[in-house]
Amino acid sequence: MTSGEILRRADAELVRPGARRAVEPEARAIAARILEDLGEHREEALLRWAVELGDLPNADTKWRYGPTDFAAAFAALDGETRGLLERTALRIERFASAQAACLAELDIPIPGGRAGHRVVPLASAGCYAPGGRYPLLSSALMTAVTARAAGVRDVWLASPRPGPPMLAAAHVAGASGLLAVGGAQALGALALGLGGAPACDILCGPGNRYVTAAKALLAEDVAVDLVAGPSELLVIADAGAADPVAVALDLLAQAEHDPDAWPALVVLGDERGAATFAAAVNRALDDQLSTLPTAALARAALANGAWVAADENVAAAAAESFAPEHLELVGPRAEALAPRLTRYGTLFLGAASAEVLGDYGIGPNHVLPTGGSARHSGGLSALSFLRLRPFVEVERGSNLDTVVRDAAALARLEGLEAHARAAEQRLGPAPAR
Repeated sequence: MTSGEILRRADAELVRPGARRAVEPEARAIAARILEDLGEHREEALLRWAVELGDLPNADTKWRYGPTDFAAAFAALDGETRGLLERTALRIERFASAQAACLAELDIPIPGGRAGHRVVPLASAGCYAPGGRYPLLSSALMTAVTARAAGVRDVWLASPRPGPPMLAAAHVAGASGLLAVGGAQALGALALGLGGAPACDILCGPGNRYVTAAKALLAEDVAVDLVAGPSELLVIADAGAADPVAVALDLLAQAEHDPDAWPALVVLGDERGAATFAAAVNRALDDQLSTLPTAALARAALANGAWVAADENVAAAAAESFAPEHLELVGPRAEALAPRLTRYGTLFLGAASAEVLGDYGIGPNHVLPTGGSARHSGGLSALSFLRLRPFVEVERGSNLDTVVRDAAALARLEGLEAHARAAEQRLGPAPAR
């Protein structure tokens, strides 16, 4: 690392630090022990773990909250904060409702009748909002508001040590209830239906390594949104047009999430121009870190990342290979790459489109794939809470006979004679009763 280079230069390519797994073996083992205990001892185990792990000072502490608590917390807030929560929730709801509307009902003619699908919301959702280092009100809104927009009937939150703003966020989101517990024990409670919550159909929301491990373990029995690792941001910046201070601040905003976060920069330009731009970014990082309350966290995360100089082809290949959670394209040359890129959690296009706006409710959800899983998965959306339920309705007759004969023939090719006979029983007119 050269002197003053906070974000180091990588000579060849961007590489994730340490090749960490999203689910670490130690976290999986601890989460498994907690979930097994909850399965056997139910709420007694939940409260024991909540006290032991610092969610609650003692087992007599209030840990279940409902709509009356939420309304009181919301009413006690100042008008500016109430308005902030309401505006943010409305933007999330509008986007999620528009997403849900994209998934239409289907009803088409087929031989002998009709087929199609219904679009049905899940009955219940368990939404996790971290409350440790930083209580993420935004995650409560992102998950619960989106579930409600999709039509989910019972929407429960879990968040350790919820203060009045978190309870007020639950009110704005229309949550059915909140469990004041965190970690693997919170996910287990939502999956098992403890504390008054239903046994939820889906678990969603960001969390620490134990939350992630619990999701992975519970995925056999309940839907989960993502099994996600540390946060990521890749900025591709045009050295001739991008603002190095804005780029530095965007990298810092990602870095202060977590010491394991991964902020990285690809600079488009010739060798001299790229090096000059990266040096300006590093000076801006140094300047901001001198007054940033979260500087220690951010420095640790910046040490995970790197910057590289590249042309358009190398930059596009790097972005597609890495499949980052957040991808920013800044400046004309960078923005021109957008049609070539498909592997990312969310794309932020243009200098004004800061990733932090996505974190705080400009519309699309901030619960996104990490660790390269954007190659095959998308983030949380209204569609995460909806399911297609196909149907078939046909009548006997000549229009159906060809399909019946084909079904019987295909069944016999597979050696499944009962299938063939069941199909052939539907040949011709219905038998007289």
